[in-house]
Amino acid sequence: MFNTCMRDCYDTCAMVTEIKNDKIKVRGNPNHPITGGFLCPKGAMLPKWVHSEERLKTPLIRTGERGKNNFRESSWDEAINLIAKKLEETIRDYGSESVLVYQYAGDRGVINYAFPLRLFHYLNTSFLDYGICDKAGQEALKDIYGTAIGLDPEKLREQELIVYWGINAFWTNLHGFMLAKRFGLQIWSVDVIKTETAKRSDKFFRIKPNTDVLFALGIAKLIIENEIYDRDFVRKNVFGFKEFKEYVSKLDLDFISKKTGLNRERIEEFAFEYAEKRGIIHIGYGFQRSLIGGEAIRAVGILPALVGHKFGFIYDMKTIDKSYAEGKFLRTKPIKRIPQMELAKYIENGEIKFLYIYNSNPLASLPNQNRLRKALKENDVFVVVHDIFLTDTALFADVVLPANTFFERLDIADSYYHRYISLNEKVIEIAGKSNYEVTKLLAKALGIKNPYLYESEEEIIRKILEMNGLSFDELKEKGFIKVEEKERGYNTPSGKIEFYSQRALKRGLSPFPQYKPIEGKGLQLLSPTYRFTVTSQYHNTYKIIDANLYMNPKDAEERGIRDGDLVEVYNEFGSIKTKVKVTEDVQKGVVVLYKAFWAKLLGWNVNFLTTDEVNDDYGKASAYHSTWVEVRKA
Repeated sequence: MFNTCMRDCYDTCAMVTEIKNDKIKVRGNPNHPITGGFLCPKGAMLPKWVHSEERLKTPLIRTGERGKNNFRESSWDEAINLIAKKLEETIRDYGSESVLVYQYAGDRGVINYAFPLRLFHYLNTSFLDYGICDKAGQEALKDIYGTAIGLDPEKLREQELIVYWGINAFWTNLHGFMLAKRFGLQIWSVDVIKTETAKRSDKFFRIKPNTDVLFALGIAKLIIENEIYDRDFVRKNVFGFKEFKEYVSKLDLDFISKKTGLNRERIEEFAFEYAEKRGIIHIGYGFQRSLIGGEAIRAVGILPALVGHKFGFIYDMKTIDKSYAEGKFLRTKPIKRIPQMELAKYIENGEIKFLYIYNSNPLASLPNQNRLRKALKENDVFVVVHDIFLTDTALFADVVLPANTFFERLDIADSYYHRYISLNEKVIEIAGKSNYEVTKLLAKALGIKNPYLYESEEEIIRKILEMNGLSFDELKEKGFIKVEEKERGYNTPSGKIEFYSQRALKRGLSPFPQYKPIEGKGLQLLSPTYRFTVTSQYHNTYKIIDANLYMNPKDAEERGIRDGDLVEVYNEFGSIKTKVKVTEDVQKGVVVLYKAFWAKLLGWNVNFLTTDEVNDDYGKASAYHSTWVEVRKA
């Protein structure tokens, strides 16, 4: 049977699944050009996740204080009817905008991601304005190219060099990393931390945090002044090159060297070799999650165009139009969008009275957890959570509905890395109901008769594929289909790549990427993804976590801290205790804690410390990495 890993991951692996002794066995589809017959460590452990004894099997209704596991078991009928009743009461008493559907990419199946939104569109509720992941980068790349959709990774076979800028690809895009290896590309890494990717790269450029803008602009300056850019391409395809050339001419390389921590020779090394090899840049998501993240992406995004690439970056991918699954056409009122990163504020203000959460675990993944948890405890908001496990978020719910896994239902998935659509077939049935099934139950309990809320999964899939010129029958036969790229241009005011961004100017920003120094008191806290989790997923089932604080030897010595000590990490948002690992992999002035572990299991996670300040210049994007802490022996 064909399955697809539905996690929020670049690779979106195609799998072949078998049932042996009532248990699933999975392997990477050997015919899939990206998956290439192997799975990452997380994928290889999927059977343990599917067959976990911790899976929810019956609905739960809260009986006591939020967050304290005070629930009683209920029937599906009782739980669904209670939710429907509360929905009706909330809309009647406070209006439909007081209901917020909170979902994200915990499950990337087209149906199980989007179909529940049909119900909430029909009810005219509020929706999220997503900002947790790559919002700043999306906006920044649109400022330059009019799109954030980059290069088909299979076209890397035509290239010499890939630069992993701010991404630990060996952990988070393993199949992409191995694809680059298979195609024989030289691999460079630009990062603040000496990651596993950096250790496996041909060249590693370690820069100081918050200086990506300067490094990229310094590279651009050298390429332009030494006239090693692609003149013909720039002349035909770039808007504002003359103005940009003048802008970077005023930059001082000695200043750039001092701020980035790279000597002039290393900056020149990057610039000259990058121009010679016409490098592709895989722009990571992590380093944009700061107060200057959008400026950083804008600066980095210009470099591939300088050396003659039409879309010479890897960042995002859109292969098909999936909007039919969401059913926005069912609305009769404009959408109120609530910024994802400001959930606590909207709860405190009384603007949210009913919160329906699926495909997400915000009480692990959102910043400033103490504020969010306090808001949920102290305000009148009815919370429904649909999940596979009793997560931190589920503990704060009024009703918890058991979900099933993607091995237990039909769906399709695309990727935000490659151009393949893949099939996901039902191979087993264990517990819970899908997002699709619960939506139909709620619609029925609400007395809604609209046929769009009862379409079958296969019917929706067929319509989406047909709308995109694809065949469901072919997908069923092969397990995956490649969506070929159509010729595209630049959706910018000039119709060209804008080094002088008119879109940014219209938003009140400089037309050029700007270096804006940001400094805090203490040590800058970075919270990247851990190898064996996808944000908060798998912590409870795989039990493989690294909760240590990573610290540079000089910072440790200054604080009288030794490797293995128990330390307190604290700031104005909260305080946690953990053990420290002293390592040169982390530079002075920086500490690292991996993100979004389950507080119910660990007692804390890094988001008890992270700032909930947002990057207003780039769509209220998250700024997790603009967090500063202090550390002392516990």
